[in-house]
Amino acid sequence: MINLLVDTTISYFFDDLIAEDGLEAHLQILVDFWENILFYTGSYRRNAMRPHLLLHQTKPFKKEHFKTWLKYFNNTIDELFIGELAHAAKTRASSIAMVMELKVNQL
Repeated sequence: MINLLVDTTISYFFDDLIAEDGLEAHLQILVDFWENILFYTGSYRRNAMRPHLLLHQTKPFKKEHFKTWLKYFNNTIDELFIGELAHAAKTRASSIAMVMELKVNQL
């Protein structure tokens, strides 16, 4: 299965993270973010929007990028999880993508 890091329609957003060996740190941030979203752990205390808005200034997000990200996210959830939390993760991801798309289009 192809993933975000090799799908050329979206992988270039991760080039700087990979070049700077920041992918592992980014993955931990994602774990903290989703753990907090789904389990209310308080483990994520950052502004999730800010780095994406900064990235958008140099690598603009387009509608198809959000659709692609959601496709990979939902496929991964469907492959690995079932139940209410799986559904909640997909619902929250869709909401987050919608809000982020609206915010980047306001810039």
